Amino acid sequence: MSTSTGTSTSTSNSTALRGRTALVTGATSGIGKAVARNLVRQGAEVVLHGRDQVRGEALAKELAAEGGTVRFVSADLTDAQDTLRLAAEAGDVDILVSNAGLYEFTPTAVTDAASFDRHIAVNTRAPFLLVGALAPGMARRGHGSIVLVGSSAARQPAPVGAAYGASKAGAEILTRYWATEFGPSGVRVNTVSPGPVHTEGTVAMLGEHIAALDRTNARGRAGDPAEIADVVSFLAGPASSYVNGAILFADGGELSTLPA
Repeated sequence: MSTSTGTSTSTSNSTALRGRTALVTGATSGIGKAVARNLVRQGAEVVLHGRDQVRGEALAKELAAEGGTVRFVSADLTDAQDTLRLAAEAGDVDILVSNAGLYEFTPTAVTDAASFDRHIAVNTRAPFLLVGALAPGMARRGHGSIVLVGSSAARQPAPVGAAYGASKAGAEILTRYWATEFGPSGVRVNTVSPGPVHTEGTVAMLGEHIAALDRTNARGRAGDPAEIADVVSFLAGPASSYVNGAILFADGGELSTLPA
């Protein structure tokens, strides 16, 4: 794994989000966990989402011990009704970070309908339903920030993972639609598009080949979850008040050709 990691130095002592409530999906590991920690450190009350009740409650206890106001809500984002229940239990949130994602990097011919549907359900439909449930309340209150965590797969085709790329590309175009729909009411909508990042998921998927991630961009290393979380936190907070409908690439610098 990369030994050069990011830190949340710009957000660790800020109170820019005091009085705001945030919902972070997929918050119990990787980028989502780093985002949740950043938002707590900026003073936000945070609703954590995940599938694992034990892990979620442990993280909520950990962040509460750091002085945060945190609670955990479990939900299955492949289920539309459970996704809407999550929105209802989250309540009136000011910030939505749609981070939960599903990726199965298989060739098209062996990607069955159920797999395709899972990608669309988690990566495209879930944010659609959450925004539909939560953004109108933000608009009525006259403020809000929605940040989707996308992927470079939406713009960089590969021989595998077409379903994943399509689901993330769908979320990107939704970002622009929502920025237009809700922007006049004070609600900003943006996407952070990471390149390869060292997370528990990528380690589990790549195993002994994990070092290959460090050869995929101009920085010569994969990202750290904290580095992506800093970008998400910027878009969630007041410092980005004039940023709306943007797809912000956080990929270390795209290479024109991959190294041999």
